[in-house]
Amino acid sequence: MNVVILQPSYIPWRGYFDQIRRADLFVFYDDVQYDKRGWRNRNQIKTSQGKQWLTIPVHSSGSTAGLLIKDVHIDWSKPWAVSHWKALTFAYGRAPYFRKYAPFLEPFYARHDPLLADFTIDLTIALARELGITHTRFVRSSELPGITGAKTDRLIQVLQAVGASHYISGPSARDYIEPEKFAQAGITLEYMEYKYPEYPQLYPPYDPFVSILDLLFMTGDRALSFFDH
Repeated sequence: MNVVILQPSYIPWRGYFDQIRRADLFVFYDDVQYDKRGWRNRNQIKTSQGKQWLTIPVHSSGSTAGLLIKDVHIDWSKPWAVSHWKALTFAYGRAPYFRKYAPFLEPFYARHDPLLADFTIDLTIALARELGITHTRFVRSSELPGITGAKTDRLIQVLQAVGASHYISGPSARDYIEPEKFAQAGITLEYMEYKYPEYPQLYPPYDPFVSILDLLFMTGDRALSFFDH
């Protein structure tokens, strides 16, 4: 069974969804430390003025040391959801498929989830299904009992808990993964290669690293064809 383990993120880029597509089971790694300047609560879209960050404000009490992703609360004192939807409408209102997907997407921006991970995980799963990725099952690492340790040891425990035979990792994990431990556990290891074809974008120059929403609004039900190398 092919398994991917990734931290939940807000409207992630194409490579994230490619990993979902390649997985039989996708594990949202939500019981590890929250990284304040990562992708858990923010991403970028293309606009006529260049790239724009969309950031969900959170209560992190200054220091995030020891704060797990699953425990991060959204700061609802700011009208971020209204601002994000307006930004998406302004940036992509003229995109070929914006009107097709707006009725699916807009209700997410009317939600009021207390926890960041509840919102981002639900939205990610819904986007995967909308893209046509229907075979992948999802689980949260926090739902798995008895997971301890750190780094490679922790990953292997998660993989063993779900019955993985093959692990698909992002390329940056080469810096800390210990492949010999995967071999000892009888789990094969593969690293992703992010090489994707270009697709039309409203605002040049082309940028492959923006949110998946850019691809969806521009290519519609052809989006998955732009995942193939």
